[in-house]
Amino acid sequence: MIAAADFNITKVERSKLNDINLENIPFGKYFTDHMLEVDYEDGEWKTPEIKPYQPLLMEPSLAAIHYGQAIFEGIKAYKNPQGEPYIFRPADNFSRFNISAERMQMPQVPEHIFMEGMKLLIEMDSNWIPNKEDHALYIRPFMFSTDEMIGVRPSEKYKFMIILSPTGPYYSAPMRIYVEEQYVRAVPGGIGYAKAAGNYGAAMFATAEAKKKGYDQVLWTDAYEHKYVQECGTMNVFFIIGNTAITPDLEAGTILAGVTRDSVIVLLKEMGFNVEERPLSIDDVIDAHKAGLLYEVFGTGTAATISMIKELRYKDYVMEFDTNAWKTAPEIKSRLNDIRYGKREDTHGWMVKA
Repeated sequence: MIAAADFNITKVERSKLNDINLENIPFGKYFTDHMLEVDYEDGEWKTPEIKPYQPLLMEPSLAAIHYGQAIFEGIKAYKNPQGEPYIFRPADNFSRFNISAERMQMPQVPEHIFMEGMKLLIEMDSNWIPNKEDHALYIRPFMFSTDEMIGVRPSEKYKFMIILSPTGPYYSAPMRIYVEEQYVRAVPGGIGYAKAAGNYGAAMFATAEAKKKGYDQVLWTDAYEHKYVQECGTMNVFFIIGNTAITPDLEAGTILAGVTRDSVIVLLKEMGFNVEERPLSIDDVIDAHKAGLLYEVFGTGTAATISMIKELRYKDYVMEFDTNAWKTAPEIKSRLNDIRYGKREDTHGWMVKA
């Protein structure tokens, strides 16, 4: 049972939902009626609030603006055929959030604030969950430093929040991907495994350069040799080579441990694939393509779910794929969706009732 008494709750007088059509919505543009907000001061978390979604009042000297102490998560909620809201693997996101917090020298968020606050917020705004294929309620927990002074050091004050956004597909069509050789996303010893805001800001220039060349995203390579594939834009990436599914391993700490990535590994094994988490060079990818053994390449992520890649370019070598003939990625997406929308038995305990 959600301990609503532990939260100060203020409800809106009129829902914004009356003015929004959830049948055709872009990703991340609209936000629900309420948000969760709680401050960390004097070494402790204050009483969390759930209140109407509204702007924040901040000082120009706010530490997060100057020094980038900011982290976030991405989670999704769905409705089953009975209209009940369920969240996909939120405990995994909670765990990863606090891993990111530790790396960024931020306080740990207590489970009851993160998990119970999220459930209560979704319960209040459950009417915002779209009832349409490939649509969901996107959940964005985030935390940032709030000291009001200039000085490079961990902040003493922080703000943790959760906002909700009804969303459609992040990538609506198969993508064209450019293999990046100059810029890097992360290095061993860095913050690549943390879901820190700075990781995404630093990726924008290389992504923009790829888009000038007609591509949707970049496939990152390692920082030392630009030889081993890493993440694909904001997603983990999988290669189906023969009867084996290969995805870059997490050992170097340069790749985010995706919750969807882990789910896809489980489902691929259930489908009979050998799954290998290991270093994979772009040369091996090209060799597999030349040999006719590279069958599918796709990205995985909370926002993207399963995103098929129809073209992969490395230098002057272009690999093109007929995604309409694919079987594996569509099957993975179908199985994930069926579990999330309550159409298939959840044998893994991934869905948590809001």
